[in-house]
Amino acid sequence: MAGTTHTVTNQAPPLAQYDVFTADRALTEAVERHLDPSLLDEGLSELSALGRTSGSAQVQEWGVQANENPPRLRTHDRYGHRIDEVDFHPAWHRLLGKGVSAGLTGAWARPGGHVRRAAGFVVWSQVEAGNGCPLSMTHAAVPALRADPALAAEWEPRLTSMVYDRALRPAHEKPGVLFGMGMTEKQGGSDVRANTTSARPLAEDGTYELTGHKWFCSAPMSDAFLVLAQAPGGLTCFLVPRVLEDGSRNVFLIQRLKDKLGNRSNASSEVEFAGTWARRVGDEGRGVRTIIGMVAATRLDCVLGSAGLMRQAVAQAVHHCAYREAFGGKLIDKPLMRNVLADLALESEAATTLALRLAAAYDDGSERERALLRIAVPAAKYWVTKRCAPLAVEAAECLGGNGYVEESGMPRLVRESPLNSVWEGAGNVQALDVLRALSRDPQVLDAYLGEVGQARGADHRLDGAIKGLLTELADLEGAEGRARRLVERLALVLQGSLLVRYAPPQVADAFCAARLGGDGGAAFGTLPPTLDLAAVVERARPEV
Repeated sequence: MAGTTHTVTNQAPPLAQYDVFTADRALTEAVERHLDPSLLDEGLSELSALGRTSGSAQVQEWGVQANENPPRLRTHDRYGHRIDEVDFHPAWHRLLGKGVSAGLTGAWARPGGHVRRAAGFVVWSQVEAGNGCPLSMTHAAVPALRADPALAAEWEPRLTSMVYDRALRPAHEKPGVLFGMGMTEKQGGSDVRANTTSARPLAEDGTYELTGHKWFCSAPMSDAFLVLAQAPGGLTCFLVPRVLEDGSRNVFLIQRLKDKLGNRSNASSEVEFAGTWARRVGDEGRGVRTIIGMVAATRLDCVLGSAGLMRQAVAQAVHHCAYREAFGGKLIDKPLMRNVLADLALESEAATTLALRLAAAYDDGSERERALLRIAVPAAKYWVTKRCAPLAVEAAECLGGNGYVEESGMPRLVRESPLNSVWEGAGNVQALDVLRALSRDPQVLDAYLGEVGQARGADHRLDGAIKGLLTELADLEGAEGRARRLVERLALVLQGSLLVRYAPPQVADAFCAARLGGDGGAAFGTLPPTLDLAAVVERARPEV
């Protein structure tokens, strides 16, 4: 006889079979705001299609499978030949193929491409964040390659293709390619000028032979890589193909795959160059300047990826609390839980709104918008990625013990949440880059103040925060020791300005009170109870 104790009640249904894009009001409104009206219908349609794909039970299961079956390195074949290949679960290839076909590597090739891609990246990151790495680097390689018009003409159509071809064969035989990157070395880390990998010129102009080791080489299964090495004229950027034009394998020795905290589906590796053929990108000695466009684009993707993770964590928390009952009512209706959920929702919406504004600056391309990006990208990368981890942990706690169990999906979000803060330069690097931009180019501060100034007079707490920030900016002498504090304020004021201009009054009011007005605590769930928190939570609730 069946036991009655196994009747399951009071559990939230899975958050599946829904449109991840249209369920996110902050994201859809940002796209409607920044995308040219002539492109809007097409853009919303394609993003909704991606949203439905992302929310499907099948694709969500692929994300689980890709993480439960991490990549495996095969250095040699059965006969002892060196092959240096990485095997992935079929789910990884399905996901990567979907990402490429959705245009997540093709922003540079179409009008409004950066806003459309940014929104898609936020949506797709909620399925499985690991495949965002090769998608991001492939997208970001374009501005670096444009330092050499001939190389750009050859490679850009392949990079922006919407066809995924996993085979290792010469790039000219493939309809689309993926790019990776190798900058850091074990002795240098973020100090790439300390790199020791050497580049010896070959007889053919622009070609070199590389010798050295890369401590972190992302996505080693890619078709080509941008790497930094020391040429006779100094640190230089190079393109390293995995397969040479004649079909032979380039010397690309994968020493091991990293055993990482999260991002388990994606392969990160250490590689050895030993007589590796490479093509110079840009001039000798200009490696950092050449590759900086790639770094800036991948840093924005760190912001977008974190915004996506934060949104998924909030969506799961709000969804759970909308169904779960405790102490005589729904959790979502309990004042203290509502405070927690609203605080999480504020953080998520602020991240999304800022990220899409920066994507729109890429599409605009004017000198003023480029100046804004030079200060706002590292500031956003610093702040948004740092807020991701505490948000993910708090959102998991909203599910109670269920949130600590792998089947809920929350532990995967928690493990993934610190990554974007580390990748492409950790917090101190971002903060120092902001100081460097402020000291070298007066235009960046003018562009920033022009942006936040559009909201002056709309909220007294924002006005006060701008005034305080101006005081701090007036004296940058010896600012390194307080750089994090300064960059945090830059990011918060920019977020506040955007929310005051674009978000519903309840959201802007709560953000300004807690983040700019000092009326909030150190932990989530400490918003002033006088705010309209129910409206903030309802806005964040995904409709299934």
